[in-house]
Amino acid sequence: MNTDTRAPASSGADIADWRPEDDLFWDQTGKRIAYRNLWLSIPALLCGFAVWGMWGIISVQMLNLGFPFSQAELFTLTAIAGISGATMRIPASFLVRLAGGRNTVTLTTGMLLAPAIGTGVALQHPEWPLWVFQLMALWSGVGGGNFASSMSNISTFFPKRLQGTALGLNGGLGNFGVTTMQIVIPLVMTMPM
Repeated sequence: MNTDTRAPASSGADIADWRPEDDLFWDQTGKRIAYRNLWLSIPALLCGFAVWGMWGIISVQMLNLGFPFSQAELFTLTAIAGISGATMRIPASFLVRLAGGRNTVTLTTGMLLAPAIGTGVALQHPEWPLWVFQLMALWSGVGGGNFASSMSNISTFFPKRLQGTALGLNGGLGNFGVTTMQIVIPLVMTMPM
């Protein structure tokens, strides 16, 4: 066991020395960094779930609001978002090791702006073709990738005895993004702007 209790050596903000299983290191340095990352990861994951899951609610509202698409066409939007998110989990889980956790979570969370804003703009134009909505649904799958990268990132910060709790908090509280969208989207889509 390494008894060195110095702060992790770093170049910039990168961590070069990380020993969460070393109790002394954990108490003096690791715990603060790990929990800071966890509390920043939860809102990012909430956004990921919200954008990824929004098409299940939006497609029903589009049907209710009279968009000129068939029911089958509208429900393909939900399927596209689902399969896109499931597929994006594969590269996103490896991206943490290649680009670093902070970079990956920042990138995948930032990428959620495009489908969120793009969908908001597209919904104001019912005359636009279906492919525009399909593209937004496809892009919202980044939220599924956000989940995989977030969970992979957080698990490395915590000692084995705390990983379940950390991942449960991250995934459980992040999953409130789905509930948030189930409440917010119907309100926003039915309000006159």
